[in-house]
Amino acid sequence: MRRVILAHALLPALLGVAACDNAFSSNDLIRLRDNCDPVSFNAVLGAGACQHASSGSGMTLAEFNAELNANHSVAAWSISPPTMTVHVGDVFQVTNTGGETHTFTEVDEFGGGAVNALNAASGLTKIAPECANAAVVDSTSLASGQSRDEEFEEAGTEKYQCCIHPWMRQTVVVRR
Repeated sequence: MRRVILAHALLPALLGVAACDNAFSSNDLIRLRDNCDPVSFNAVLGAGACQHASSGSGMTLAEFNAELNANHSVAAWSISPPTMTVHVGDVFQVTNTGGETHTFTEVDEFGGGAVNALNAASGLTKIAPECANAAVVDSTSLASGQSRDEEFEEAGTEKYQCCIHPWMRQTVVVRR
């Protein structure tokens, strides 16, 4: 009984210490994901197009193209979570956990991206203007394993997409 009381007495102090910790929790992470097979992707797209460490364990380029043509998207290529609510001033770490390069680009409206063939296959004929700007695409690109911080500075609804794989999307509601 004494241990339980002591634990309850210490809990508020421990929570106060945890609240001051600036480290990111799993909830403070936005993941750019894919499941590319390095062998097939690199054979067609060039060495280094898919940086997954293990070969032969992901989706082949043929499987990717078949799913994209059938569904206008590829489920394993996504931004996680697809929707979230945050507060003004919150900072999240955006990490590319996939094998391909992705962008995390804020757009006014979702649309097509920078790769015409992927736009056509996904049925996105109207390109998001931000994705037509090479400087924006370059500045928002994250290679496999790279991370950057994203701070949400204004209240409202923000939209993000990958300008390479434009079906990869996220909607963020930012509250005061």
